[in-house]
Amino acid sequence: MPDIPDNLLYSAEHEWVRGDASPESIVTVGITAYAADALGDVVYVEAPSVGDEVKAGDVCGELESTKAVSELYSPVTGVVAEVNGQLESAPDLINSDTYGEGWIFKVELTEAAPDLLDPDAYADVTE
Repeated sequence: MPDIPDNLLYSAEHEWVRGDASPESIVTVGITAYAADALGDVVYVEAPSVGDEVKAGDVCGELESTKAVSELYSPVTGVVAEVNGQLESAPDLINSDTYGEGWIFKVELTEAAPDLLDPDAYADVTE
């Protein structure tokens, strides 16, 4: 089973969220090791742009791997505050450092994050 850090929250669509998931907080978003393993080697990331509004559960980008193209869902609602520019030249960071340098974007929340899972509940989703 892939690593599931206990200091993060998760979506059923296999994204992780780091930070205080309450309004006006800025959280960091990425995909889980489970999703990265399923995708295979990520070769291109289409992330939302700074200033874009994202809504929890909605598609906000794409991940292209050697196996397939997969939609990227936002696990939270808010305004994109930052995008990981390293992924333009090194999209493989999503595979090699999933929970560190492989983060995708940061969001300033405009509402509380609904339906996020704790690590134990996310582990049940991956079984």
